[in-house]
Amino acid sequence: MLVLTRRSGESVMIGDDVVITVLEVRGDVVRLGIRAPRDIQVHREEIYRELQASNREAASPTADAVKAFADLIRPSDKS
Repeated sequence: MLVLTRRSGESVMIGDDVVITVLEVRGDVVRLGIRAPRDIQVHREEIYRELQASNREAASPTADAVKAFADLIRPSDKS
């Protein structure tokens, strides 16, 4: 991890396209401004982790879905 000291109004560059600027410091609260291309997603870490968990949950088949799929590929012997 790179650790830097910046004052209000100072910035940090990430690559060629992302600029993080310290907007304000009040006690233990720091306001940051982030300028990045639209194709780069920028989220607070806690929101990012919630999105990841939600995506994993949505991509995981439920027991009912697994059974329904199994029934589709393996017809029952009720004929």
